[in-house]
Amino acid sequence: MAVKPIPEGYTSITPYLTVDDGKGAIEFYKRAFGATDRGAMAAPDGRIAHAELRIGDAVIMLSDKFPQFAGQTPKEVGGTTVAIFLFVEDVDAVVQDAADAGATIIMQPEDQFWGDRLGQVIDPFGHVWQIATRVEEPTPEEIEARSREIFATMG
Repeated sequence: MAVKPIPEGYTSITPYLTVDDGKGAIEFYKRAFGATDRGAMAAPDGRIAHAELRIGDAVIMLSDKFPQFAGQTPKEVGGTTVAIFLFVEDVDAVVQDAADAGATIIMQPEDQFWGDRLGQVIDPFGHVWQIATRVEEPTPEEIEARSREIFATMG
């Protein structure tokens, strides 16, 4: 039997988060986003060497910071250059769930010109999550016209 180049249950791209508290991150993602635990491997000192969670139909991986790995935590670099985009059934509820679990809301959910209702949070580990629900399907022409209006007001 041939080995699949992309294992069953994974997609081509999987976010891998480096965090300051792997055990805490796992619990936060469960409470905030309904993540299910796919397993974790602990280092001898108890830190999380590797963990996998499923959120919706996607997998995220995470680990505590280890000097031999290239990943740094957002706190180490003073921010993050990546946002994780998460589609959900009810953006308002999930943003509130994330806040209740300890995230900081940086943008309350609002309807966007491209058809999503979008909110943003920073999780307790410094990662930015853009959380969205598709609320309409504008045509490419409608999106273009709306974007010109929006950007014209930005000066």
